[in-house]
Amino acid sequence: MTVVGVRFQPGGKVYTFSCGQVNDLLPGDLVVTTTSWGRQIGRVISVQTLRSDEKRPDLKPIMGRATGADLAQQQYWADKAAEVVEKARQIAAERSLPVKFAAAEYTLDGKRLTLLYESESKENAEEVQKALSRALQQRVELRQVGPRDVAKMMGGYGACGEERCCSRFLSDFAPISIRMAKVQGVSLTPTEITGMCGRLRCCLGYEHEIYMEESKGLPRLKARVNTPYGVGKVVDLLPLKHAVIVQIEDRRVEVAADQIEVLPKEGPKSDK
Repeated sequence: MTVVGVRFQPGGKVYTFSCGQVNDLLPGDLVVTTTSWGRQIGRVISVQTLRSDEKRPDLKPIMGRATGADLAQQQYWADKAAEVVEKARQIAAERSLPVKFAAAEYTLDGKRLTLLYESESKENAEEVQKALSRALQQRVELRQVGPRDVAKMMGGYGACGEERCCSRFLSDFAPISIRMAKVQGVSLTPTEITGMCGRLRCCLGYEHEIYMEESKGLPRLKARVNTPYGVGKVVDLLPLKHAVIVQIEDRRVEVAADQIEVLPKEGPKSDK
């Protein structure tokens, strides 16, 4: 049995289908599938032949390669979806409702319309939904998304000058914490660690495990240590070098971890 991984949006999740009657699919091919959201066009990401003892009867089959007519139809509904978003934003503005509409999606046959929104109040979104349904004479479904999802759909470039990771290849958002920035010695200035979505940058998680591993055996910041240059206080960590920066009187020196002896804390001085 041959299974294929299909992605419906750039950087989106990869879903698995059986190849059905289409046996010569290659990565990059555009195919038509039936999903829980209706008929959609996706791009083949991977093709894999399962062992004879592996069975996946739950997989839906690929209906076929996307034709020129399918692509034209997809573009038609994509243009309509853009109009829907503008209409939804107009309704929200007229009613002073704090709802951000990120995108709208039609199925390939146009029978199903989903509006993606970001808001803390579902009631506000539902008010726009009802007004929009009346205006379009069509049922409109709502799907709430987070700020990272909105940034992913908008695309654009990050502070590094490259296309945003979320739009390019991230299919899932891993939890990011401020501790990751601290371990890597990244500046905690909001503009330095915050992405376009207003959340901590996803890239803070890429090297976190390496820094955690290399940090093992290093003394803590402000630890009092003995070095070949004298006794001082640790003021910075260099995990990838497995070294630290030590303040010794009026100078700072870089010292390898294996050349350091951690000293006990100095107790409070007492007057005799």
